[in-house]
Amino acid sequence: MGGEVADRLLLLLFLALLVASPLPAAGNEEVRVLMEVKASLDPEGRFLSSWTVEGDPCRGGFEGVACNEHGKVANISLQSKGLSGTISPAVGGLRCLSGLFLHYNALTGEIPPEIANLTELSDLYLNVNNLSGGIPPEIGNMASLQVLQLCCNQLTGSIPNQLGLLKKLSFLALQSNRLTGAIPASLGDLTELRRLDLSFNHLFGSIPSKLAQVPRLAVLDVRNNTLSGNVPYGLRRLDGGFRFGNNTALCGVGFSLLRACTSADIINPNRPEPYGPGSYGFPRRGIPQSANVKTHCNNTHCPDSSKSSPFPVIVGIVAVVVGCTVLGLLVFAWYRRRKQKIGSSMETSDSRLSTDQAKDVYRKSASPLINLEYSNGWDPLADGRSGVGFSQEVSQSFRFNLEEVESATQYFSEVNLLGKSSFAATYKGILRDGSVVVVKSINKTSCRTEEAEFLKGLKVLASLRHENLVGLRGFCCSRGRGECFLVYDFVANGSLSQYLDVKGAEGSRVLDWPKRVAIIKGIARGIEYLHSIKDNSKPSLVHQNLSADKILIDHHFKPLISGSGLHKLLADDVVFSTLKSSAAMGYLAPEYTTTGRFTEKSDVYAFGVVLLQILSGKRQTNPIRLNAEAGKLEDLIDENLQGNFSKAEAAKLAGIALVCTSEVPTQRPAMVSVLQELCGNS
Repeated sequence: MGGEVADRLLLLLFLALLVASPLPAAGNEEVRVLMEVKASLDPEGRFLSSWTVEGDPCRGGFEGVACNEHGKVANISLQSKGLSGTISPAVGGLRCLSGLFLHYNALTGEIPPEIANLTELSDLYLNVNNLSGGIPPEIGNMASLQVLQLCCNQLTGSIPNQLGLLKKLSFLALQSNRLTGAIPASLGDLTELRRLDLSFNHLFGSIPSKLAQVPRLAVLDVRNNTLSGNVPYGLRRLDGGFRFGNNTALCGVGFSLLRACTSADIINPNRPEPYGPGSYGFPRRGIPQSANVKTHCNNTHCPDSSKSSPFPVIVGIVAVVVGCTVLGLLVFAWYRRRKQKIGSSMETSDSRLSTDQAKDVYRKSASPLINLEYSNGWDPLADGRSGVGFSQEVSQSFRFNLEEVESATQYFSEVNLLGKSSFAATYKGILRDGSVVVVKSINKTSCRTEEAEFLKGLKVLASLRHENLVGLRGFCCSRGRGECFLVYDFVANGSLSQYLDVKGAEGSRVLDWPKRVAIIKGIARGIEYLHSIKDNSKPSLVHQNLSADKILIDHHFKPLISGSGLHKLLADDVVFSTLKSSAAMGYLAPEYTTTGRFTEKSDVYAFGVVLLQILSGKRQTNPIRLNAEAGKLEDLIDENLQGNFSKAEAAKLAGIALVCTSEVPTQRPAMVSVLQELCGNS
């Protein structure tokens, strides 16, 4: 009895202290900033009605906003929302922001320099708007930036030299603007840069030789400018990745479409290139200190954007620390008493401990976005609810319980770990019936926050049944672990990418010609099935992320497409992150840059790239496509085949690959037509 009284007293003290203690104002401050951003982006209040002063951005109350695990706004995804306002300088106050996606709207005005305060930002997508003015040189201070998408606007002025300070930048897209001036040589300092698109501007001068030395550069597009002078010979290694058309004053050696240089074309070696090496337009000591100071938003406190006197803030922090210390002691004491009571009536099993240990291991790789609770809890099919479009019979046949998933993977043992990505971990497992499966564990913070949309995504995955798709066995959503598990059939022979770039000593992995043809036809059948509608039981579906890594090979060397429909479950920022590798490897259709939409024709483009990879046995397809266009079968087909292939069949397949990878979407055939061409009309 006395213990219960003590418990109640501790609980009352806890509540009293909680009410009395001043709470941090960071959350309220971020709401204030978000409301300023809303007023600027959507001045008529037509599209962001869910953003209210009373709302909580970290509980799904603000459409397109998600938070990190410390309750700070970490992502804003408002692409294709019809926004026609401007970008508020207040956005710089969201110091923990890692992704800002405002593309495919009708935003006007200039890019505010204050955006450079977002030193944690890795992805900045402002493309396909009506933005004007210059590119703020302050963007060079954004040390975490990996993707900078500013294309298809009305930006003017020159490219800031300071962009050469973005050491983590991998994608820089500035095409289709009104930029003038020379290409800064400082861009040659971007050692992580993979794709640089400067096409369709008014740039002049030479191409800096330093660009040819960027180790990871795969695509350099400078088409439709007024560039001149000698093209650096080192750019030959990019093959088809170097695009320079409609720059009539360019010349060079080793490029079939360039004229040879004359003495008038050669730049005076005593005159440095425009914005030469080491020059950023300002002395090093003039760089603001904030350029080299990275705020760590993995801590609970982020930089305070307020410029007022720090004394009240210090007093508030001291009060909070003291209050939280006392509060923590009281909570700990209360917890110990409760645990002692529970422990006296229940033992903890060894299996449960191993589950918790495995959970702790995986948490280290969890998404940084906050745990967003669904309105009815994480398990959307709990309490007998069949969900959107699910019959009770179907939901029961597809559902696994957590114990089954844990047992199959030996409690997510590292021994069974097949791989990790930014949003998921994949394990090999064995079910009770002896069948081998793959369990993909997705943290719920990477999934769609709207319950109805999430359930629709599950329904789509459950509806996919085809001999050339990896079969979904079922799923399990765990509120306790905060994860969703997708259970697929295990495919024995790995991915198609393992059969590319095979060296002499790896001859056992060389696919013979009949296997290659059969794999091509199987992939085509799988994609055609995705694109088709089957008796209203399956919707038409675009894969969006087809690649050699997504095509698995079973023990009969039959291709199985994986990842189909997965984007229906994932949050937008996670989907965007998966596109980076696709773009780097050339699978992303060129029109995506300007339309921002995936269509069946974008899948056809990716299929054409995969087809070229299968024919050539190589991952890199830029030079292969040139050989296909020139009709050079001997340079197109994998030399590991040693001539053992049908030339007529190879020519036909090469022609299909070329038409599928046409830069104009309307010139690509529908997948049903491709399949008919491959297999006949039967």
